[in-house]
Amino acid sequence: MTNKKKIREQFRNEVYKRDNYTCRICGTKREEEDLDAHHITDRNEMTGGGYVKENGITLCKYASNGSEENSCHMKAELFHISDGELWEPGMHPDDLYQLIGSSKELAMQSSERLK
Repeated sequence: MTNKKKIREQFRNEVYKRDNYTCRICGTKREEEDLDAHHITDRNEMTGGGYVKENGITLCKYASNGSEENSCHMKAELFHISDGELWEPGMHPDDLYQLIGSSKELAMQSSERLK
């Protein structure tokens, strides 16, 4: 396993464990394959790629009807997809950081150590 794969796996494991394999938005406990360790701030904006639990939040990959389109993950992705122009209430990165007791500044500092 490459170092980058190890870093990604560790990121997912730490985020899921901290969040008890539960979507932090809808509160549904899921199997690992039904979850996403979402980067709150895009990994391309952070030194080291942002693969730190301070920048990750557990979200559902699928909505209750089984679609990805209305999943908690896609609701959070709206911010990234729209270049920060759009977001659903409670889904702004600042809101997501608050849910996990972190901040963009803390995530950036932690990510710096991955260099």
